[in-house]
Amino acid sequence: MIRTDILIIGAGPTGLFTVFEAGLLKMKCHLIDALPQPGGQCAEIYPKKPIYDIPGFPEVLAGDLVKNLLEQGKQFEPGFTLGERAETIEKLEDGSFIVTTNKGTKHNAPVVAIAGGLGSFEPRKPLIEGIERFEDKGISYIIKDPQVFRNKRVVISGGGDSALDWSIFLSKIASEVTLIHRRNEFRGALDSVEKVKELKLLGKINLITPAEVTDVHGKDHLEALTVASDGQEFQLEADHFIPLFGLSPKLGPIGDWGLEIEKNAIKVDTLDYQTNIPGIFAIGDVNTYEGKLKLILCGFHEATLMCQSAYKIINPGKRYVLKYTTVSGIDGFDGSRKEAPKAVVQAI
Repeated sequence: MIRTDILIIGAGPTGLFTVFEAGLLKMKCHLIDALPQPGGQCAEIYPKKPIYDIPGFPEVLAGDLVKNLLEQGKQFEPGFTLGERAETIEKLEDGSFIVTTNKGTKHNAPVVAIAGGLGSFEPRKPLIEGIERFEDKGISYIIKDPQVFRNKRVVISGGGDSALDWSIFLSKIASEVTLIHRRNEFRGALDSVEKVKELKLLGKINLITPAEVTDVHGKDHLEALTVASDGQEFQLEADHFIPLFGLSPKLGPIGDWGLEIEKNAIKVDTLDYQTNIPGIFAIGDVNTYEGKLKLILCGFHEATLMCQSAYKIINPGKRYVLKYTTVSGIDGFDGSRKEAPKAVVQAI
């Protein structure tokens, strides 16, 4: 039996940041993740994808963000159960929970924080006959190593942030980048849309809208695509086709835990992101509430408030006074301490 203060289900960015916030409050964390390594989608699906909305980082690769979060939380000595999926949950008479994985590993904690991102997922594929013939032979649904596309002709299809961001990024290394979307309007960030339009004017991105890919061609590898636009069809030569239509998320076993679910997400109270079951919280992309934004920085905020309520559950009757780390420093579980700079303390 693995015992901890906060059991975190999901080792993506939100789960990893929870380790740090909990550590500041002297609470121990253990994380469960079905993937063989921490980092969630940022590590498994797009480690080389640039992220632009992390405070203090004009641009940071997803994989580097994960490395930084692991380094930040390392001083608080979190535990990990990786390559196993949280399967069942049981509430004990003392109010704590036992979570058992699909491999039978049992974990006991008074607080459970579900930070499972989108849950288990698979990419949404375009309905093109025979597309599976070229999967991993020129057709990819995720980008793990962008260097694969260096000096290649790349066609990206989609209208969201991933399609826009990857078009911008690959325009620096591919010989030709074409972005195809079935509408003239995009769903992504306005800044990214403007950047794509600017790169089109500079001749660094071919933008075809409204249009969609209707067929794929080639022998042993993808060679060309059929594109339909304005009632006409034409062939477009390509070395790689990357349809980025998002992921089809599934909560998996967590959906059977008696939690209140709405549109495949867990409903929470925005006071502290607690679910309808006291002691179980949901933070990050896995939760839903009025005004919810599925952004990593929002998950960080939710994790911070969740830890404050978790402290009260774990330490009933004990009062905690919030102190800024610039004043109090950081105490690790190993007894180490990072002091606040004296100049900062004096200024405060």
